[in-house]
Amino acid sequence: MRALTKPLFGAIAVALVIAAAVTSMRPGHDVFVRAYDHVLGTSLDVKVLAASAEVADDAAGAVVAEIDRLDAILSGYRDESEFRRWMETRDTAVPVSADLFTVLQQFDRWRERTGGALDAAAETIAQVWRDAEAANRLPDGRDVADAVARVRLAHWRLDAGRGTATRLTAAPLMLNSFAKGYVVERAAEAGLRVPGTRGIIVNIGGDLAVRGAMTETVAIRDPESDFENAAPLMRIAVRDRAVATSGSYRRGFEIQGAHYSHILDPRTGSPAGHVLSATVVAPRAVDAGALATALCVLAPEESARIVRQAGAAEYLLVLAGGRRVESPGWRSLSAAPPASGLPGPIAALEAAEQGAWDPAFALTVSVTIGSPPGNRKRPYVVVWIEDANRRSVRTLEFSHLLTDPTWDYKLTEWMQKDRERMAAGGPPLLASVSSATRAPGVYKLTWDGKDDAGKFVPAGTYMVLIEGKREGGDYFLMRQSMEFAGVPKQVDLEGNPEIPSASLDYHRVRNQ
Repeated sequence: MRALTKPLFGAIAVALVIAAAVTSMRPGHDVFVRAYDHVLGTSLDVKVLAASAEVADDAAGAVVAEIDRLDAILSGYRDESEFRRWMETRDTAVPVSADLFTVLQQFDRWRERTGGALDAAAETIAQVWRDAEAANRLPDGRDVADAVARVRLAHWRLDAGRGTATRLTAAPLMLNSFAKGYVVERAAEAGLRVPGTRGIIVNIGGDLAVRGAMTETVAIRDPESDFENAAPLMRIAVRDRAVATSGSYRRGFEIQGAHYSHILDPRTGSPAGHVLSATVVAPRAVDAGALATALCVLAPEESARIVRQAGAAEYLLVLAGGRRVESPGWRSLSAAPPASGLPGPIAALEAAEQGAWDPAFALTVSVTIGSPPGNRKRPYVVVWIEDANRRSVRTLEFSHLLTDPTWDYKLTEWMQKDRERMAAGGPPLLASVSSATRAPGVYKLTWDGKDDAGKFVPAGTYMVLIEGKREGGDYFLMRQSMEFAGVPKQVDLEGNPEIPSASLDYHRVRNQ
């Protein structure tokens, strides 16, 4: 699949890892991980439980090939896709592929189930809001009403016997809110069919399917935090299930200084901002994805009714204001937080005379992760803190490939620290994260002055390190010494082809 200039099912996201995973394996099998960018306009992680790297490569290749095949059918941005070519027809019964027919058919079912909260023609309303954003004004009520009226029309007619679809209106259509789950499901099935594959996890931009002999712990991103390494809302254990998260907190329309959700209610034409995020666990990825979008539009009581009718699904809603709403069985998915297994304060009491870290201050590390056009391999990035004796104090963020038995991307500095950490009994660093996709931009990490064991380090001078390598690309190591003693300081780091810019901001976060 070519690099997309616009995202197909979501904005570009770099899925940074913040939790530990639990993976079921039998002797002779390992988990192999492959990561990609520019896949459906977002990131792709594939974890394969297999006896060899060769089998894992074949399975990951099958996943990517299936995604490419479906992109050529369902893309709303590729002029040559089957969907776009069908969109150019009108009032003509056109034979369509089984995949396109199925997605259109499922959209009809979910449109009816949700009372119109899920509708492929919501793109009609989105265009009105995009035009209003460009003019920096709220959309005219008459334009919104006209768009809603057009959304309510029947936009296609299907003939299952003949396998045809007839386009009935000129309304713009997008399959985003449903088709992503369909692609995740089919891609996981394709990978699992590869001989020698015992289990597989396919994660496209935060929506994932777990299939075969694997159980994955999935961290649910906190929609109210700006930091990638913030503690998750919770961790859930998933086996032979799919997880999808949608939300209004990362993307939207910026008009006259106010933010409006990119998720629009097709029934009213208004942004659906009352739900910050909706996470759904269901047997099929297509259902998880459809419900996650619909639950961002529906009122909580409507959501409860729809999910009861769908059956075999659980959900977590975070409402504007922070209140959480859970389905009755949601807590049954909960996975206990992993024991750290990490040593005590690495910076020992020999430095105690410098004084304790001032808890009113914190460090923000801002990193822009580059994505060269046409390169689908994502850079693997590690961010950590060392003391004056070059001992690791705190890992802020790590690429999740570190435990792959074939991992050899020559992050030499980190690998030495990781060997020390593992020797001290630290857990494997392998995980999945479910979150709403986000637009390109700066990713932020925070350090609160605590070590990996959760204890404050002494005040003083520490080294911030950012190390990374893109497979087949450049290696980089960024180092910056910085004093943390209660005096604010900002430092801009020199960029490189993989990290165009990075900065450190040691600042007061609250009054004592």
